[in-house]
Amino acid sequence: MRALPRLLAALIVAVPLATVTAVANAADDPTPVTVLTKDFEDGTVQGFAGRSAETLAHSTAQAHGGTGSLLTSGRTATWQGPSLDVLPTFTKGTAYTVSVWVRLSTGSDNARLSVERRTGGVAAYDQVVGNTAVSSTGWTQLTGRYTLATDVEFLRLYVETASTTNPIHIDDVTASYVPALPIQTDIPSVKDVITEFPVGAAITGAEILAEHGQLLTKHFDSVTPGNALKWDATEPAENTFTYAQADPLMAYAKSKGLAVRGHTLVWHNQTPAWVFTGADGQPMTATAEDKALLLARLENHIRNVAAHYGTDITVWDVVNEVIDESQSDGLRRSNWFTVAGLDYIRTAFRVAREVAPHAKLFINDYNTNVAAKRDFLFGLVQQLKAEGVPIDGVGHQVHINVNWPTVAETKAMIDKFVPLGIDQQVTEMDVSIYTANSENFPAPPADRLLKQAYVYRDMFALFRQYPGEITSVTLWGLADDNTWLDTFPVTRKDAPLLFDTRLQAKSAYWGVVDPSKIETTSSPSPSNPTTGACAVTYRVTGSWTGGFQGEVTVTNSGGTALTSWNAAWQFTGGQRITQLWGGTLTQSGAAVTVGNASWNGSLAAGASASFGFLANWTGSNPVPAAFSLNGTACTVR
Repeated sequence: MRALPRLLAALIVAVPLATVTAVANAADDPTPVTVLTKDFEDGTVQGFAGRSAETLAHSTAQAHGGTGSLLTSGRTATWQGPSLDVLPTFTKGTAYTVSVWVRLSTGSDNARLSVERRTGGVAAYDQVVGNTAVSSTGWTQLTGRYTLATDVEFLRLYVETASTTNPIHIDDVTASYVPALPIQTDIPSVKDVITEFPVGAAITGAEILAEHGQLLTKHFDSVTPGNALKWDATEPAENTFTYAQADPLMAYAKSKGLAVRGHTLVWHNQTPAWVFTGADGQPMTATAEDKALLLARLENHIRNVAAHYGTDITVWDVVNEVIDESQSDGLRRSNWFTVAGLDYIRTAFRVAREVAPHAKLFINDYNTNVAAKRDFLFGLVQQLKAEGVPIDGVGHQVHINVNWPTVAETKAMIDKFVPLGIDQQVTEMDVSIYTANSENFPAPPADRLLKQAYVYRDMFALFRQYPGEITSVTLWGLADDNTWLDTFPVTRKDAPLLFDTRLQAKSAYWGVVDPSKIETTSSPSPSNPTTGACAVTYRVTGSWTGGFQGEVTVTNSGGTALTSWNAAWQFTGGQRITQLWGGTLTQSGAAVTVGNASWNGSLAAGASASFGFLANWTGSNPVPAAFSLNGTACTVR
């Protein structure tokens, strides 16, 4: 798994736009059930404690709401901070949204929200919110989702920092959940529609529980443990092997008849520091002694981990992300390469073949649709195979977004490796709704979800053209409630998968299963017909204290095509638009005018275009009563 440098590209691609209908003044999600509230207004620490010898006290020096907060001082390490026992509160298998407001007393840093859990006295740590900038000049909200996936005897929520030990204020701590919906059983299973190759999903412990497990087994043929088989999870200390994270996933997969892709035996990330520490206690360098020790550790690791699962794992990502196209030879200057050169790759594949002769062995990388990276990977695989290194296949991660890459670039990626006569697999696919790090949507805009559906449609159509070459496609997650893209490359809610945060099928699902239903499923037809020359649908798609997200669809109901358009209305409640996409905004007081974007100005007779926005409101949020298109009054749907 790796970031996409070109995720930042801001190219906008035109796709068909659908008519959106819904109740205009209601958000889609039900009211969450709040299970935890800490506001520090009673003068106590409200059950919080330090993780070591920190001092916790009620404070009136700062407050996010009301007059009080909790101050943690006397910190001597970054991991020390305010901690709360949530074992009596959190139930296994329930997805909680946790929110904490954080402010430093001095300076600035990055803060994280994490969970420590213990089973059988063994501690493990889960990150709820990744590094987020905080300072002493204002309050910052850390909010994320957490699902307890295992039985535990200890469970504490805590705030920590990345680099400093400055005192921390926290306030208005909440945890809530939305009652689970049953999965949709009356829709086709992905695995039954896509028969050219198995379709899988990356999983954590949360994906094998309750409705998540039902969704997983209904739609997918295989699973990839996303983190549970990596080096830090399986051999955290030298020659001390643990399979506490992976064994439950493997047992579940076996009981449900799911194939397993092993990920990953060698990677430059999530490898403990001791692996690259020499016998003298110093960081390894390119000496014969250090190289021999490193390769011995590598061999020992693979022999233990691969042997532990035997024939239960039929595919291994043996080495992961070894290409760096910015280097003249295309090889990543990782600690592995610096100390051992290509011999670490040769050793890894040789040992994996000895230990798992039944398994297909893959080299896996991201951005393989980029020509330079693709070509370097091709050259490396060609060289190693000529040397007799037992590489059976190439894994294409396919972490992409709604605007990039093109189908042609992806086809060129596949075609490049066909002459090598090896398997190709899509190993970590997701489609981000974001095209720039500066974007942040409180809820996924309808136009982005529609673009995403067409990307999934086109990519799966391409993959199905290569049934003998593409031998598996794995999505990097089960549903939008648990995706690595929520915290990478920046912290924000993404929606990159086929099922939404409530495990319901999205337009992206229909893009894979039945593309003819993309527009009708994402945008049902209006219940009342248009009678004028234009029609407008206005929808509030989400709301929160002081703000909301909206969508507007304009339809050309007349008989003449439009080459450009302007939609106009009046906000009577003092609402103010702060961000708009899919058009150009002008607002003067209550009067709002939105013109077309460069790519959606042409409206044939009967055609529609949509745009979305974020806005502020106070007191009330009345729906506009009247709309016009190019100065003509429209029917309001």
